[in-house]
Amino acid sequence: MGKKIMSIVCVLAALFCFAYCTVVFMIKSGSKFYLVWAAGGVCLLILAWMLHFGMWDKIPLVFRRTFVCIVFAGVLLFVIVEGCIISRFHDRGKENLDYIIVLGAQMKAGGPSAVLKFRLDAAYDYLTVNEDTVCIVSGGQGSNEPCSEAEGMYRYLTEKGIEPERIIMEDKSTDTSENIAYSMDLIGRKDVSVGIVTNNFHVFRGVHLAKAAGFQDVSGISARSNVYFQLNNMVREFFGIMKDFVCGNL
Repeated sequence: MGKKIMSIVCVLAALFCFAYCTVVFMIKSGSKFYLVWAAGGVCLLILAWMLHFGMWDKIPLVFRRTFVCIVFAGVLLFVIVEGCIISRFHDRGKENLDYIIVLGAQMKAGGPSAVLKFRLDAAYDYLTVNEDTVCIVSGGQGSNEPCSEAEGMYRYLTEKGIEPERIIMEDKSTDTSENIAYSMDLIGRKDVSVGIVTNNFHVFRGVHLAKAAGFQDVSGISARSNVYFQLNNMVREFFGIMKDFVCGNL
């Protein structure tokens, strides 16, 4: 009976994965990470098949126990990391920071993507209240972008009324680590106060990358994100943090 229930649970979870993959694909998230949900659904269906037809019991006990331990450890690690991510969801940054760094995201022909617009709006709100803060917009040009992310962000903020002399463009970086590193090169000092502006699910990694790069006074400035993509973004961010940890960036 237990294995039958588990197989049903696996099938239901697989159906959820396939449905969510379709939703993210239809709405267009800007990346192909949604395919992970399809892959997860396939793995769950295979597990359900093995449980239902008794194939699971034919695997040597030592391998089954090892698999269960690995899955348990992975789930525990995932929960811990997601807790760290959620802990930064509502960061608003200190007042009168010397600099804020807006991390790049996709630019489209019609302007900033929704993800990037959320970041820019958060930066605009901060800059209008803290009039001495300098803003660094950071991001190079991808193969599917009409201009560098930095240039697009610069145009967006100046059109909303932020003075051009308060904005510095960093237009060479290709990922978050480079956003931070190249922005630090432009600042030229590590003892300044810095705010990292990015979407809520990304603040934890952005702040810790900045600290690892050598900034001594770092705070996060959280922007909202699309509710439909939040689950996808949270899972993708877990893998991003693991990648940066393994690569020694964190």
